[in-house]
Amino acid sequence: MVRILAIADETTNSLSVGRIRSIAPDLVVACGDLPFDYLDYVASAANRTLLYVPGSHDPDLKTRPLPMYTDSNYSLSWKEPPGPPGGVNLDGSLEEWKGLTFAGLGGSLLYRSGPNQYSEREMWLRTLRLRARARALELIGKGKVDVLVTHSPPRGHGDLAHRGFECFEGLVERLEPEVVLHGHVAPHGVEPPDRTIGNSRLLNVIPYRVIEV
Repeated sequence: MVRILAIADETTNSLSVGRIRSIAPDLVVACGDLPFDYLDYVASAANRTLLYVPGSHDPDLKTRPLPMYTDSNYSLSWKEPPGPPGGVNLDGSLEEWKGLTFAGLGGSLLYRSGPNQYSEREMWLRTLRLRARARALELIGKGKVDVLVTHSPPRGHGDLAHRGFECFEGLVERLEPEVVLHGHVAPHGVEPPDRTIGNSRLLNVIPYRVIEV
């Protein structure tokens, strides 16, 4: 059993160092739209690995080659992307951690200019690539995805201003994770209801949840 401290969207004073250490998580998982210094604080207080996906208000976290000029030549080099120190970006990838497989997709439905926003078709293509990676793991005997980490929920599990992705429901049905962790839909002080898709639990983790998998 792995104890996960999952956080998203809203910082909270209730996650003091003492509180985090009393939770004693085995892993910290962030579902987007949190300041990177806050992510670093929570992971450092827990003294645990941080897995995260970007939210719709986060900067572009993709690494890309940038031109570098010197007096004598021109070359391409990789610039380190912004992000919480030591964190592992799950966006579009899979990560194995102590017997569990985590998959991640960050971002939201396109609603303004900026990074980490996608049309329904763009996100559908991203889900296909993630499904292919998950299938490859299954074929080599590595097992299935246990935890799916997203910023947005599946369509129908958010509100009008924070609609989720229709393609996520098919992704959950295909991967059949034990749990889906997401943010993006602020509960505004009301305990968000847990939902299910098939046998997968769907949990809104704003501002934080403690889950055992």
